[in-house]
Amino acid sequence: MNWINIIFITVISITLLSILFYFFQDKLIFKPEKLPEDFIFQYENQVVEEYNFQLHDDVLINGLHFKTENPKGVVFYLKGNSRSIKGWGKFAVDFTLHGWDVIMMDYRGFGKSKGKRTQQTMKEDALLIYDKIKEKVDEKYIIVYGRSLGTGFATKVASMNNPRMLILACPYFSISNNVKRYLPFLPTGLLLRFSMPTYKWMKYVNCPIKLIHGTNDKVIPMKSSIKLSKINPKRTRMYPIIDGGHKNLHNFAGYHRALKEILESKPFEDIDREKTSIAFKRSGRKRSVKNG
Repeated sequence: MNWINIIFITVISITLLSILFYFFQDKLIFKPEKLPEDFIFQYENQVVEEYNFQLHDDVLINGLHFKTENPKGVVFYLKGNSRSIKGWGKFAVDFTLHGWDVIMMDYRGFGKSKGKRTQQTMKEDALLIYDKIKEKVDEKYIIVYGRSLGTGFATKVASMNNPRMLILACPYFSISNNVKRYLPFLPTGLLLRFSMPTYKWMKYVNCPIKLIHGTNDKVIPMKSSIKLSKINPKRTRMYPIIDGGHKNLHNFAGYHRALKEILESKPFEDIDREKTSIAFKRSGRKRSVKNG
């Protein structure tokens, strides 16, 4: 086989893979669990209320509101790419435990939510739910939390609003960047309909940004958070969770210690530059040269 045949076969193979990726990327990125309309959400020791927003005849956004007595505020929780809020709902306790209400939503095609899923419609849905929250709650009492896939949408919401803070657990630099790790030979920049450029949206976030990432995350490596932390460094703080992975981050005590510290912190807790070594300048002594 000569080099012309090798090039021809390579080009054909990449073209076929590109076509398959373009049309089936939704199934590769999203792993939805659908629920019947009459499904009843139940969580032990949690007060929860279901909500529905009928946007169009064929578009419905379903979600849950976990309630606490005398809440400090509301956490708008944007989940990962799998299952439905039926399973993700159990994580609400990590916030209600500290006195925060939690509002979750299922993306289109997940759980009871319905509608065509595109990057634009998913962003619009997240922004809509945030708008509904801030109709009743002052933004200084709203925390936007995203995990895995939800970190991109959470960043977009924060970039267009003024929440108390933005918390990202296992964030990606961009979906395009992450897919490139697995398919380096495909022109993903041209093919990907869900690029989710978190790094672009982070530039416009004006609230404190907290990044939580496991050091052993194989799905979205921690270097993604490190790169993101350099985009808006004055507002960003990282919380590395030693040995934490992607799906098991919540199994580590370090994650819960970090979350407790974040939830109990004030929106802006800047350091007093005059009382720390940050303003110290290195003083150098001039050497005297002796003759002799």
